[in-house]
Amino acid sequence: MSATPEHTVLKTDLPGALLGRSGKVRDIWEYEEGLLIVATDRISAFDVIMANGIPGKGKILTAMSLFWFERLKGIIDNHLLSAEVGDFPAPVREMEDVLGGRSMWCKKAEVIKVEAIVRGYLAGSGWKSYQQTGEVCGHRLPAGLVQSERLPNPIFTPTAKAESGHDWDMTREEVAAELGQARADELESKAIELYLAASEYAAQRGFIIADTKFEFGLVDGEMILIDEALTPDSSRYWDMDSYEPGRPQEAFDKQFVRDYLETLDWNKEPPGPELPGEVVARTREIYQKALDRLTG
Repeated sequence: MSATPEHTVLKTDLPGALLGRSGKVRDIWEYEEGLLIVATDRISAFDVIMANGIPGKGKILTAMSLFWFERLKGIIDNHLLSAEVGDFPAPVREMEDVLGGRSMWCKKAEVIKVEAIVRGYLAGSGWKSYQQTGEVCGHRLPAGLVQSERLPNPIFTPTAKAESGHDWDMTREEVAAELGQARADELESKAIELYLAASEYAAQRGFIIADTKFEFGLVDGEMILIDEALTPDSSRYWDMDSYEPGRPQEAFDKQFVRDYLETLDWNKEPPGPELPGEVVARTREIYQKALDRLTG
């Protein structure tokens, strides 16, 4: 475990695990009976991990994922077994100070190595692609759309999941070749169904979910939702009251960090720069506001 005086957890080291690996944000520890997934306070942008983290961010991400896992379980099962440290493997049950609030004890699943991205609005790399080609990941869109405009229907824009470095866009045909047509169709339909259900609820809380990313796995041949769900790390949350097509929106996600990084002379390759204190504090505030508004 690595922590600064502000209690920013950037790395974990858990006893008794068979294997451990780190993603951009999460540390995943494998035990005989399951996986212990720890959301650190690391933050990534443009697929690069920043030099410093956001204090308490991992707890906010975990709380939001737990909220959405519970709310959406009628659509698809998920990997969660418990978020209580007392239910974790015996060697870590005394590590409440490190693991409490930021960890999930989960089923082991065969990871589907396709990130299921659903876009309902024209933003980010989708907006850039549309400006250049009139398409987003192979979807031909109507002419004359403006930045942040709502799309006629949500679109499925998958990417290949990289262990490190940059993910890359996939066509639906490539997904079908990778997974088989039936599984590819299931992946797309479930991702869009989850997005629509989440968007309907978020609207009641004053949010637009512009786009989001889901990850899925297989347990005994059945597809389940894994990793995180609809966090500010994996989704664009916009304030509904101030929404206006044709410009960037007031965002409750890590767009604030991306916008700051765009002002730097940085080539978007590792190592990531260190975020200044005011960017760290504002990012933490944005994430907390998103959680509070969504969950009440």
